[in-house]
Amino acid sequence: MEFSNINEAWMFWVSYGGQKGFEVRKRYTNKRSSDGMVRSCRYVCANEGHRVEDKRGRLIKCPRAETRADCQVRMGLVLDREKGNYKVTDLILEHNHVLQLPQTSHLMVSQRKISDLQGFEIETADDAGIRPKLAHELATIQVGGSLNLSYTLRDHKNYLRGKRQREMAYGQAGSMLMYFQEKIAENPSFQYALQMDQEEQIANIFWADAKMLTDYAYFGDVVSFDTTFGTNK
Repeated sequence: MEFSNINEAWMFWVSYGGQKGFEVRKRYTNKRSSDGMVRSCRYVCANEGHRVEDKRGRLIKCPRAETRADCQVRMGLVLDREKGNYKVTDLILEHNHVLQLPQTSHLMVSQRKISDLQGFEIETADDAGIRPKLAHELATIQVGGSLNLSYTLRDHKNYLRGKRQREMAYGQAGSMLMYFQEKIAENPSFQYALQMDQEEQIANIFWADAKMLTDYAYFGDVVSFDTTFGTNK
C-alpha cells in the first residue's frame, strides 16, 4: 500500500478507524532537519500502550479510568526517496479490545467534524441570540437525529469559543487589548482585567491608570460604562 503524501495516509487511517469503530492517534513522526519533510511515522489505535503513571500519586482523589489496553494495531510508513511517496512497512489490524458500534462510532473524536455549512449555521444562530444547546437541538432535528449529526454539543460550544477568541484577537476587542498592552508598556502602574460569561463573551472590563488610582484614593468615585444596550445585536 502506498500514499502520495502524509496527509493522504492520515486521512485513510482516520477513515479506516471510523469504519471499524476504533479511535486513532499518531504515535510518532520523524522529520528531516533540512526541510521538515516527514521521513517516517506510525499511526496507532488510541488504545495502544499504557498510560504513564501520574507522579502526583495519592494527591489525585478521582483518577481517570484506564482506557489503554496495549493494543497492537498500527500502520507504519516510510518515505520512498526515489518516488517521493510513502510505503506502508508495518501493518497490524487485530484489536485486543471491544470496538465501537456503528451507532456510536460517529461520537469518536477523530470522526467528529463541523463542515463549513454547519459552521455558518452555528454562527448565524449565535448572532440571532439562540443559545448553543437550543441551536444544537435544532440542528439535530434537522438531520433526523443525533446519529446523523457529525458533531456534539461540546464541539458546538468549542467552535463558538474559538470564533470568539479570534474576534478578540482581530476585532474591536483585540484593538482594545492591544491598547491596554501599550499602556502597560508605557506605565507599569496601568492595570486592566476582563470578566467572561458562560458563553466566553466579555461581560465586564476594568482598567485604571496612575491618575485614576490617585483620584480614587482622594474621592472614591467609579465611572462605569453599561454595554447592555448592545446585547440584542
